[in-house]
Amino acid sequence: MMVGLTILVGIPAAFALAVGWLKQSSQHMVPLILGGVLLFFMVMTFVVLWLVVHVFSKDFVVPQMALEDIGAMEAWRRLLPMLKSEKGGYAGYLGMKIVMAIGAAVIVGIVAAIIILLMLIPVGGFGAVLVLMGKSGGLHWNLYTITLAVVVGSILLAVILYVVSLVSVPAIVFFPAYSIHFFAARYPALEAVLRPAPLPPAEPPPFLSPEPSQ
Repeated sequence: MMVGLTILVGIPAAFALAVGWLKQSSQHMVPLILGGVLLFFMVMTFVVLWLVVHVFSKDFVVPQMALEDIGAMEAWRRLLPMLKSEKGGYAGYLGMKIVMAIGAAVIVGIVAAIIILLMLIPVGGFGAVLVLMGKSGGLHWNLYTITLAVVVGSILLAVILYVVSLVSVPAIVFFPAYSIHFFAARYPALEAVLRPAPLPPAEPPPFLSPEPSQ
């Protein structure tokens, strides 16, 4: 992606520099503005297309590669007819994934912010008490107190990151499951793995009649 963006932005920038638009920008405001608007839409189109390819590769191409031991190009070749035959379904899938991603980000962000706030209130109060006690005891900021503060802050940051990661677990688990169940309905090999056929009932052992006593 970065290579594509570099080429997409670098070529127009090099052209503007070569023709002197950037050196005398005040005299070329109209082409610079129009070119900037056009470049913006080109970059946005490129980013959207890259994201679509990335999502489809991760959700629909990788399962084929894993289940059938084929390459990425072959998996894409098989996926394209599926996309053409059900454009609305895959477009709806992409739209739903965007909507759910935004909703999940908002919910996780709110929950994480509340939890972080609840954690920081007592920690901040305790830290303020320690600072006041240290000042009253004659402590000052030096190498040892700064090192202690950095260590405590690092531990607190690690705890916060752990809590945020824990809050994000439902969303992290949901999205792969959603893509798997969506694609399984359209890809028999994945459906067979996801919902294997029930095993036939085991046959009872043959009945052996007892030998007659002599």
